[in-house]
Amino acid sequence: MNRVILMGRLTRDPEVRYSQGERSMAIARYTLAVDRRGRRNQDNGEQSADFINCVAFDRAGEFAEKYFRQGMRVLVSGRLQTGSYVNKDGQKVYTTEVILDDQEFADSKGASSDMGGYGQSAPAQRPAPASAIGDGFMNIPDGVEDEGLPFN
Repeated sequence: MNRVILMGRLTRDPEVRYSQGERSMAIARYTLAVDRRGRRNQDNGEQSADFINCVAFDRAGEFAEKYFRQGMRVLVSGRLQTGSYVNKDGQKVYTTEVILDDQEFADSKGASSDMGGYGQSAPAQRPAPASAIGDGFMNIPDGVEDEGLPFN
């Protein structure tokens, strides 16, 4: 099984190109900085990260172009693909990238506006509904019949 799930921050805005031919298709490439869990850099105590190349095709590529920006934390899943090519100096270069099946925001819109660095951001505080009681349950007004609810 070849399945990859990653959460990280975009190191820069996605680079998007469109394929040639009868039906043009978006191809978005971006790099995620993914923290290494539990590992700290020996020198200065900072958390180290891996930089993972990701590729999104078609509508997913258009989505990345439209909504993803440098510093945003995103959650992606897909498959790992390796390859190689010979560069202009005649050296063989090996590549590894994640071909995406799914991508989504990992922070709320409010949290993504505070995008300083690649570290963890504080969890976004969601405002409580006006009718919320201190225990987290919603107050149901008197006079609401049990028969009108979708469960018994």
